[in-house]
Amino acid sequence: MYKLFPELVVLLGVAGFSFGAIQRPDYDDTPNPEFLNPFWMATIPDDQPLSVITMPGTHNTMALYGGVYAECQTWSLASQLRAGIRFLDVRVRHVNGNLTIHHGVSYQWAHFGYVLEGVADFLHEYPSETVLMRVKEEFSETNNIYGAVVDFIHRYAHWDLLWHSRLVPTMGEVRGKLIILQDFTGPDLGMRYGSLDIADDWKVPSLLNLEEKWQSVYKHLEAAPSGNMGQIFLTYASGAGVFAHPRAVAKGINPQLYEYLQAKTDQNQRFGIICMDFPAAPIIQTIINFQLKEALKINKTDWKHATFLLRQMIKHFGANN
Repeated sequence: MYKLFPELVVLLGVAGFSFGAIQRPDYDDTPNPEFLNPFWMATIPDDQPLSVITMPGTHNTMALYGGVYAECQTWSLASQLRAGIRFLDVRVRHVNGNLTIHHGVSYQWAHFGYVLEGVADFLHEYPSETVLMRVKEEFSETNNIYGAVVDFIHRYAHWDLLWHSRLVPTMGEVRGKLIILQDFTGPDLGMRYGSLDIADDWKVPSLLNLEEKWQSVYKHLEAAPSGNMGQIFLTYASGAGVFAHPRAVAKGINPQLYEYLQAKTDQNQRFGIICMDFPAAPIIQTIINFQLKEALKINKTDWKHATFLLRQMIKHFGANN
């Protein structure tokens, strides 16, 4: 019996449970990021298509509550954005015109208006940035959230905040704007989520299946640099299952992802959006650096501008600590 215990620990995902928060370079389930990157897009040339930019994202962005099987993040929306996250995965439950935030059955103590206000406030403060937001119905099956989404946009943000086109924009076209990645039916609000090249093999039955999950992530990241440069690539590093909760999967996958990216830093490749559970500031920085390095090669004027931005970032971080 005792000889079987280690195997049972792995099978049940108990190894992912911890009694204290952890802050590693690849994984962070503490309340706040180690450091911030609030305006890293400022150095990206205006004519650069969004599809060639490598950026960090969070899976189930607002899933902060509900226990070990529901929680995918510990940072607030504001903290995620200021840490450098630019892709948000937002799930809404639709009841009589109301849009509450859910992860499965778990209500996340927020509504869609709160998310819109948070993004609008961030973009007002940092107009050099853009935010991509997947919006999907969850824990309701109305298949009719378009009207409610439009209503919430008018009530909690403003119509001109949105990028109103299915086309992939340039960075200059969407500075200060929210791009809705529409994962629901209805007229166009922005880009269609299904137009992206997506790898989202989220089902991880147990921790014994982590290698299969990593292979899915690895293969899609390997395909991204030579893939269609006019199409946005989106790779989910997140996963879960009955015997592998999100924290346990992130603790197993994030280190491999970080090591993979660190080994690629000299190659300056396009990887698209890399979406994670419990990301840490250093892995976010590593993802951002793929884009920044290319932008900083342009000329000496841009280098001076980037140095100025770095100094401003340091000042900003110091003022908020």
